[in-house]
Amino acid sequence: MNTQNAEFLKKSLLNLGFGDKLNAELDKEMAAKTPEFKLGLQHEFNQKTVDYTLHFKAGDNKDMYFFNKYDATISHKDDPAKDINQSFFINKGSGITAKEAFNLMEGRAVHKQLYNLEGQKYQSWLTLDDKNLTENGNKKIKHYHENYGYDIAKVIAGKGIKELEDPKAKEELMYSLKKGNAQQITIGGEDGDKKYFIAANPQFKTVDLYDYQMKKIKREELLHPEQKPVRNLKQRGQQKEDAPAKKQSRKAKVHV
Repeated sequence: MNTQNAEFLKKSLLNLGFGDKLNAELDKEMAAKTPEFKLGLQHEFNQKTVDYTLHFKAGDNKDMYFFNKYDATISHKDDPAKDINQSFFINKGSGITAKEAFNLMEGRAVHKQLYNLEGQKYQSWLTLDDKNLTENGNKKIKHYHENYGYDIAKVIAGKGIKELEDPKAKEELMYSLKKGNAQQITIGGEDGDKKYFIAANPQFKTVDLYDYQMKKIKREELLHPEQKPVRNLKQRGQQKEDAPAKKQSRKAKVHV
């Protein structure tokens, strides 16, 4: 068995979020010089089960093995018709991670560093295209290149999100959103803090909003107290005179 090749494959599995549980089986198949084999693994994210089938294939001399792709399935035991299947291809040990695959299959976007044909790095947001399938039924991946102009940091800036006020919390929020997670945020207001979840939406250059039960809601439902600065005392006095006898509380909608 090519131990250097085996170590490279194990490191790839670790980096892709599959851990080290498959290492023993991997060694066994490689030692037996099995021309082609599959290894299975199961993860759970957000109380949903994902089954992975990893594909390995030997090179022409059967001394080198390659991890070419993995299949992922999100199962719905109550309604198998809702099962989601997708294959993800691996290039030289790198690609979509296990958690990123789950997020993509759930309909969210993932930010990745990719390489063009000349080997140059570039940044891109990725989503699965429900309307365009390959011959085997795999959803094609849509790319939103960095030149597309989607900057999620600018999109959520100035919206009263408390996590953006702390550098560490901001860094963690941005990292999570780029991994494709629906991340919880806190909005401060007159009635106290409100919790929401947001996820990147590069196609429309915005973010998607969810309530605490992860049900999608309209962006306009994200409320923030209206705060109109009074420029001088004269204007403040004029506002008092013009105000009705009964105070009315107003809130303005914040568009995210």
